[in-house]
Amino acid sequence: MGMQLLKRLFYGLLTLLVISVLVFAGTEILPGDVATAMLGQGATEESVAALREDLGLNRPASVRYFAWLGDFVQGDLGISTATGRPIAELINTRAKNTFILAVLTAVFAVPLAVFLGIVSAMYPDSLVDRSISISSLMLISVPEFFTGALLVFLLAVTWHLFPAVIYVSEFKSAGQMVHALVLPILTLTAATLAHMCRMTRTAILDVLRSGYVEMALLKGASKRRIILRHALPNALGPIINVIAVNLGYLVSGVVVVEAVFAFPGLGRMMVDSVTNRDIPMVQAVVMIFCVVYIGVNIVADLLVLLTNPRLRMKK
Repeated sequence: MGMQLLKRLFYGLLTLLVISVLVFAGTEILPGDVATAMLGQGATEESVAALREDLGLNRPASVRYFAWLGDFVQGDLGISTATGRPIAELINTRAKNTFILAVLTAVFAVPLAVFLGIVSAMYPDSLVDRSISISSLMLISVPEFFTGALLVFLLAVTWHLFPAVIYVSEFKSAGQMVHALVLPILTLTAATLAHMCRMTRTAILDVLRSGYVEMALLKGASKRRIILRHALPNALGPIINVIAVNLGYLVSGVVVVEAVFAFPGLGRMMVDSVTNRDIPMVQAVVMIFCVVYIGVNIVADLLVLLTNPRLRMKK
């Protein structure tokens, strides 16, 4: 098991290295000039050249990449070109906001998805199963910005139940915070529910086709007991994996949702940084998203190994 964990860590670090190259190359080919964007169109050529020299933009791309990567590994995220402040300081609060939104969504969406998947597996091809499948597929087929806008129109503008725009500074209690985040939580739940629900259903149905389950049914065991006591524990592997993918998405894929609800998180910060040509900030936020996504999947692999003895025996 230790070797398998080390192998996954190695592949995770290798993936991060490849991603860092793609992130740096992607920001390099963005149109426009950082120095000109910072000084404005009326800046003289001398001042632009001086700023490019100060920012190190005149150095070869390979030199700047390795310098940036070395600083990132040491925890130095650099300085924001838009504000002149350390990026780590600016990201701190935004990261907390995104983390809170992701956790609250996971607390609501994961149990609901697993419950609906279990219900679908208990009554396959029934009206209940078809209703859950069709509803979840309809939710995932609708773009997030449309779901968010529809929820704002219905629950905020028409019925005045929840705020359309979130002001984090006004949170005075946990209850007020949850109330303010209901709409983005529902939007993210709609985007992630179908994957987890359908995978739970498929994994449980696969286990129910096993010989020992059929033997238990012949002995008179109830289907509910078989699913909860035998099928669900043996189907945890694929369920954990799909939950991990969606948890990673909740942190790294909230850009659209945060923009719709004006939520001050990392996704909104990245959008603003692209607009302001704040390249160091864009690089830092994207790398943080990737680190979280890969880290969540490594933890999921570890949990799958712990829940499946047969995988631990493989070399």
